[in-house]
Amino acid sequence: MPQGDLNGSSAQNGTRAKRAPVPGKATILALGKAFPSQVLPQECLVEGYIRDTKCEDTYIKEKLERLCKNTTVKTRYTVMSKEILDKHPELAIEGIPTIRQKLEIANPAVVEMATRACKACIKEWGRSPQDITHIVYVSSSEIRLPGGDLYLANELGLNTDVNRVMLYFLGCYGGVTGLRVAKDIAENNPGSRVLLTTSETTILGFRAPNKARPYDLVGAALFGDGAAAAIIGTNPILGQESPFMELNYAVQKFLPDTQNVIDGRITEEGINFKLGRDLPQKIEENIEEFCKKIMAKCDVKNFNELFWAVHPGGPAILNKLENTLKLKSDKLECSRKALMDYGNVSSNTIFYVMEYMRDYLKEDGSEEWGLGLAFGPGITFEGILLRSL
Repeated sequence: MPQGDLNGSSAQNGTRAKRAPVPGKATILALGKAFPSQVLPQECLVEGYIRDTKCEDTYIKEKLERLCKNTTVKTRYTVMSKEILDKHPELAIEGIPTIRQKLEIANPAVVEMATRACKACIKEWGRSPQDITHIVYVSSSEIRLPGGDLYLANELGLNTDVNRVMLYFLGCYGGVTGLRVAKDIAENNPGSRVLLTTSETTILGFRAPNKARPYDLVGAALFGDGAAAAIIGTNPILGQESPFMELNYAVQKFLPDTQNVIDGRITEEGINFKLGRDLPQKIEENIEEFCKKIMAKCDVKNFNELFWAVHPGGPAILNKLENTLKLKSDKLECSRKALMDYGNVSSNTIFYVMEYMRDYLKEDGSEEWGLGLAFGPGITFEGILLRSL
């Protein structure tokens, strides 16, 4: 194996040596993901959505076509299917209470996806499920007691004394919140191994389009379904575990008086969202200060000397971030690729970005430090200072 110093200097054959994790700091030891079987190419979305909801309004169809072209999304996955609509045609009819039916579909679907994502993650990790000491379960797509964390623990055959934490209805920043919580658990419980999972479906928000609810069309054009998982722990076991990223420092911040910029409410018909047009502008106005606060914990001062794992809420947010921080065009490539391949899958998407980032750092990346960022209701900023190992 090529030799290099612990700061990651290149070995003689040009291959970057792995960096040693800081003792006691949380690291990501494995990743996993899973999706529904229904694949939805973006070029098929408009005709399918208009057909399924029996919409005859040409204005709505034309607007959805424009939105789909602007999202940059190419492929998504969805729990919704012809079989579901055949069984529950009321889901596509305006004004009918359908929250019960939607939850009967969504609750088992999110656990099923989470289970597959976790099994893939545990397989990559290479250790026994019985070595998992904690679960952090993130979802904005199910409502029930007990929650999906208990169903997941049963499905995976985890120990009955596994410690469980539920993070519900955080929206798009939930994945990074999960990383922050898992980091705190791992660092305060030596020897622990935390299974973090996120699982989301758009079933709760599915409805017939209406001009009075323009955000429904944005959601139809942008969001997808899926699950993700990560295993977090400190002091990786040499020869058994393969850490690839360190969670060095985590910060959360909310912007005062922005509660209505992203507004989601549970109703008899499911979940209704309203999205303010000023969301990208609010992020633009506050992002530089937020990033500098996180960067103060490392010795990098230039934004372009970092790698960037940013939740792709949409192309407008990525463009604002890139322009405001004067990032090179390739810095958000992993975020743009995740958006293109999966759409915005809410809390999951940051892990799809990280998977692409892992591949990039392994092959081409020389950057030691990076930022993981996500934005969501509140307006809430979540950020983590990452270190490539």
